[in-house]
Amino acid sequence: MKFQIIQKKLVTLHPQKSPPVEYSKLKVMNEVVYHTPALVEECINGLNIKPDGTYVDVTFGGGGHSRAIIEHLSPLGHLYGMDQDLDAWRNRLDDPRFTFVLSNFAYLKNFMRYYGVTGVDGILADLGVSFHHFDDSERGFSFRFDGQLDMRMNRSARVDARQVIATYSEEQLAQVLYLYGELKQSRPMARAIVKARSQQNIDTTLQLIDVVRPLIRPSQEKKELAQVFQALRIEVNHELDVLKRLLQASLDVLRPGGRLVVITYHSLEDRLVKNFMRSGNVEGQVIKDFYGRVQSPLEPVNNKVITPGDDEVTRNPRSRSAKLRIAQKSENQ
Repeated sequence: MKFQIIQKKLVTLHPQKSPPVEYSKLKVMNEVVYHTPALVEECINGLNIKPDGTYVDVTFGGGGHSRAIIEHLSPLGHLYGMDQDLDAWRNRLDDPRFTFVLSNFAYLKNFMRYYGVTGVDGILADLGVSFHHFDDSERGFSFRFDGQLDMRMNRSARVDARQVIATYSEEQLAQVLYLYGELKQSRPMARAIVKARSQQNIDTTLQLIDVVRPLIRPSQEKKELAQVFQALRIEVNHELDVLKRLLQASLDVLRPGGRLVVITYHSLEDRLVKNFMRSGNVEGQVIKDFYGRVQSPLEPVNNKVITPGDDEVTRNPRSRSAKLRIAQKSENQ
């Protein structure tokens, strides 16, 4: 109940109708680098922004993409920034054309209805984990630091990574590591975790690493540790499930001709986005009419995935795995 009260206060910080301002001037509430956004220019081009339009950045984070979007809006345009992490609220934009929504993007449709928005012109989702999360040892997202096994994007969520490690059966752990980490040695890892936790609690990132390290090839240590942590993070935050809900909601929220712009960072989420943009469903089941024409509510804008150039990867090495896909809602929808 306490969290719900906080959320109600935050989402009403900026009313939808506010007096116009000189839109080239922005004030950032927190200047600390929270996250360096990837493919900013490409995202802006992909959104094909209308100055008077309505847009949603469903992964606000440090506000990098949002600042770029709002620079292209007139006093009549509006941007909603969504994030379930209270830390992101500190980066909110002090601008009457901006509304911060403290929520998981799975509830996009609900909040647009709450604000009386009948349709938006563009939705942006940057599915990568913010630098802030990786670099904060207390959050437990990275194998580079010793910290509590947490990994919750929303700190008010009930289940964290420590509880997954402590309570899941061997079969459940193996399934998580295999499906979400794509680890071939998922079963031996799960067996090792269950054996180790019977002797002492596995509460920290380094304790977990000590358990799985003997099963990892030394030449692939960083890659496979990253896969272990990715698997747990996806499980804790139900990332693929909420992504599916976001994609489905986008069909109801976007206006005809509106753009869906999504950056993915691993094959599991990229496959879902690719299938959805091609067919209108995450399974990728293409429906054709009597004449063999594909019936889909979306039309891909870029048939070839967009990736960062060498210059961007040099400036921001963490962007190297980013993949950008863009689709437009069909005009007849």
